[in-house]
Amino acid sequence: MAAIIPNSVFSFLKDLKANNHRDWMQTHKKKYQENEKALKKFYLEIEKGLNEKDQIETLKVFRINRDIRFSNDKTPYNVHRSVSFSRAGEHRRGGYYLRIEPGKTLMAGGFFDPNPSDLLRIRKEFEMDAAPIRKILDNSDFQKAFGGFNQEYKVKTAPKGFSKEDPNIDLIQLKSFFVTHQFTDAEVIAPNFKENLLYHYRLLRPYFDYMSEVLTTDLNGVSLI
Repeated sequence: MAAIIPNSVFSFLKDLKANNHRDWMQTHKKKYQENEKALKKFYLEIEKGLNEKDQIETLKVFRINRDIRFSNDKTPYNVHRSVSFSRAGEHRRGGYYLRIEPGKTLMAGGFFDPNPSDLLRIRKEFEMDAAPIRKILDNSDFQKAFGGFNQEYKVKTAPKGFSKEDPNIDLIQLKSFFVTHQFTDAEVIAPNFKENLLYHYRLLRPYFDYMSEVLTTDLNGVSLI
């Protein structure tokens, strides 16, 4: 029987949002553990599906406990459940992400906050020739699913060493290079959510393959690994 996400995950998270304190969590620990067991089964099914066309090295389930040391918000728990799937090997770049939250479930993939050397390499590639990445972004299925790169993280004008007049400045000024797709609660608990999610993850492969080549070669195309 295919793994599904039970509606109890949403009802639990909704109740947690309204009762975000340790006493409530302790009282409802059994339900939390039951949900986590169902979610872990689903995550493993997704990992298996990804491995049919990719190679996953790490499945990471993010903790429900919040790090509140430096936050003004002292509520102890996240009101969502999140997991990431890291690709294996230094020649495979990019990662898959899923966040389950009532009314806000989304998948994401790409490169969030790359290190300075990777960021510079990506920007230099776009400055030199942005035609390949634009072809990927303009693909009709990709556009329908994601629309384009998330625009939240970018510099206001141009990064140091780049011209604000560059025709590809819209790409160069980005600080992260990832896409997202939101799902309704009904889509998440539907029997076909596994395949729906895997479909969106697999749309990322041409992008991941392109970026993996960029990040493992220099501007002359010479391998760095």
